[in-house]
Amino acid sequence: MFFSLVIPVYNRPDEIQELLESLTVQTFKLEFEVVIVEDGSTITCKDIVGNYSNRLSISYYFKPNSGPGDSRNYGMRVAKGDYFIILDSDCILPPLYLQSIAHNLDKHYTDCFGGPDAALDSFSDVQKAINFTMTSFLTTGGVRGKSEKIEKFQPRSFNMGISKKAFEASGGFGNIHPGEDPDLSIRLWKLGFTTKLFKDSYVYHKRRIDWNKFYIQVNKFGKARPILDVWHPEYKKPVFLFPSLFMLGLFLSLIVLLINVHFFIDVYILYFCLLFILSAIQNKSLTIGLLSVVAVFIQFYGYGTGYALSLYKVQLLKQKPETAFPKLFFK
Repeated sequence: MFFSLVIPVYNRPDEIQELLESLTVQTFKLEFEVVIVEDGSTITCKDIVGNYSNRLSISYYFKPNSGPGDSRNYGMRVAKGDYFIILDSDCILPPLYLQSIAHNLDKHYTDCFGGPDAALDSFSDVQKAINFTMTSFLTTGGVRGKSEKIEKFQPRSFNMGISKKAFEASGGFGNIHPGEDPDLSIRLWKLGFTTKLFKDSYVYHKRRIDWNKFYIQVNKFGKARPILDVWHPEYKKPVFLFPSLFMLGLFLSLIVLLINVHFFIDVYILYFCLLFILSAIQNKSLTIGLLSVVAVFIQFYGYGTGYALSLYKVQLLKQKPETAFPKLFFK
């Protein structure tokens, strides 16, 4: 099996250098190729890629900006491998990454897999707090995890693999972003392909974002979900409504607090205290514990309000998704 690593890049030359450097120290002994797709960047990584041409089997392609999904499809079309590994440019790979994928595919082959993410000690406190928020069983990471099984996992494109056969049959990623990952997974299931979670094939996901960018990201996630529910109603799950109900419950708790009813707000306080304690212990930092509380609030508020707005526009008003939220779609 020949791996082609497909990595879209948009104005992030420093990130791609860290990723490529981590590829040079892989313990995997077989040959593999790296395909860099520059998605219309104004600050390109061509020179950085050239610096690795004698250390990696690497190719570089520049194309007009058309979004990450289309760029991944472009990379898979020009790649030489029979199995594609899709990565985001803000990832750093542990040395055993490729070896763990090869081992998992040999043991339990699947046409599409996804792996988890983790945080390096060198990450900033905000990055660690956001990583905790995106992966913890107490947040939407846990909500998503409970809605998916290892054998029915929806891979995320910062760390996923797909066979050439599955790519050609499905046509790859659609033009929605975010939301292209679960959309592809569901279409693969409908075509008879399997997806799995490879728990030990993790990456360090740097997520170079501030609070405002994090809010915009999770708000878009929320807007995308009701659209996917319209496209694939058989995979609609009530659990996706949880963040919206969480924020509604918090608002109502504050209202009834005005008439001296403390129980409901006390439940929320207890929840946020548990988040703080768990994150502080996991990250060995009180500061990251506090930042994690901020991150979780932004996550639930951003996702919950985005989901509610999309539910209203797309499912109640029956607006076309491209009309209701044009910024979620690349042409």
